[in-house]
Amino acid sequence: MNVRAIFLLLWLPVAAWSQGFAGLGQSAEGFTRPMPNPTFTFPQDHGPHPDYRIEWWYITANLRDENGVDYGLQWTLFRSAFAPEAGTGWTSPQVWMGHAAVTTPQAHFVTERLARGGIGQAGVIAAPFEAWIDEWRFAGSLDQATLSAAGPEFGYDMTLTAAGPLVFHGDRGYSVKSAGDQASYYYSQPFYDIAGTLHLPQGDVAVSGEAWLDREWSSQPLAEDQSGWDWFSLSFDDGAKMMGFRLRGNETYTAATWIAADGTTMALPHGAFQAEPLETASVNQRDIPTTWAVRLPEKGVDVTVQAVNPNAWMATSVPYWEGPVRITGSHTGRGYLEMTGYE
Repeated sequence: MNVRAIFLLLWLPVAAWSQGFAGLGQSAEGFTRPMPNPTFTFPQDHGPHPDYRIEWWYITANLRDENGVDYGLQWTLFRSAFAPEAGTGWTSPQVWMGHAAVTTPQAHFVTERLARGGIGQAGVIAAPFEAWIDEWRFAGSLDQATLSAAGPEFGYDMTLTAAGPLVFHGDRGYSVKSAGDQASYYYSQPFYDIAGTLHLPQGDVAVSGEAWLDREWSSQPLAEDQSGWDWFSLSFDDGAKMMGFRLRGNETYTAATWIAADGTTMALPHGAFQAEPLETASVNQRDIPTTWAVRLPEKGVDVTVQAVNPNAWMATSVPYWEGPVRITGSHTGRGYLEMTGYE
């Protein structure tokens, strides 16, 4: 196989992802679709689902050093299939993309890895659990894991320990994304304690804090008119947590999950979660909303969510904004914000 053919096979899915952010509004003909009333089996469902078109293992973390300085961390492995048929080696239709980032109040470091499936460069094994792309690793179990990544200017080595249960979003893990019933399977581990070392240009920094893992897979989670989303994971100082998103299209679609300190959950339907941009920042020649009013009236939430560093732009093959946030108002705390489709 010549170099040009390898390049095209590697990048075809990435080019498709850029249509309607990550191509998630495209037809999913031939792929398996999420259905209501799912049954999850672990550790198998922590592994890959190659008959679905898109999937990710997504970790964000709010960290502090011994001086109280705030940091954010991201580690993501995306799997995409550009055909529903099976294959091995270079005939595998699976393509992998890894993103890693560290955010400080003054800087944002980001790097990306791309890999073909079937040749061992990237993949996920359910048991014993391991997700990797090149030398980046997320490995261990649902309860205890290590996490590592490195880029040209930064890296990190972390340990994660679960301090609470898994959380299933929507209807027992069936997460609806539009009025047309586009959906995904979606669960999280929002109770990770995390500690380790950031490797930064100024030297190594020992940090600790809280991490949030998102696991999601689907074949067409967005409607054709939806261009992107604003996703919030908020951890309040009283121990409660909240996930909420709004999907932007001809009409805005929202959903949320309230997570009590003991891990019990309440799914909130479309319209219950409200997120309104308050201030924008010029980021990479784009106007990005980096301060938000977020409300969940049913739980008395009326907060302002503000970026720790407004310049947390992910300058990757599919660009987006992702960074740590601080929460003030009716509740206080820390969290993470992801915004896609601002291109």
